[in-house]
Amino acid sequence: LGRMETDCNPMELSSMSGFEEGSELNGFEGTDMKDMRLEAEAVVNDVLFAVNNMFVSKSLRCADDVAYINVETKERNRYCLELTEAGLKVVGYAFDQVDDHLQTPYHETVYSLLDTLSPAYREAFGNALLQRLEALKRDGQS
Repeated sequence: LGRMETDCNPMELSSMSGFEEGSELNGFEGTDMKDMRLEAEAVVNDVLFAVNNMFVSKSLRCADDVAYINVETKERNRYCLELTEAGLKVVGYAFDQVDDHLQTPYHETVYSLLDTLSPAYREAFGNALLQRLEALKRDGQS
């Protein structure tokens, strides 16, 4: 959950990126702190257990500041999510689909986004939390 806390103010970020000019040229393997593609991979790994399918889009343009994530919920609904500094939002109702007319709200975390889209996600997430708590309790007793 604490991943968004790394946002310092935008001015600082832009002045910091000055010394990375060189790395931008040779593909996107630069050591940029906020590479949205890496961020997107982390998001997917976080919640993959609670959905049917989820992966970073291969066909939609990924950039330093935006990435797209395809997700299929346990209800078999498909969404395309846009990940930016502002958070995540639904941009389409199929994999790799971006509908510019959609007016969907931004969510700060993938958890709150999926929470609104998928009751089964909420259940799976709750169960995982419970299991973790049970495990902690067991460890504590031994």
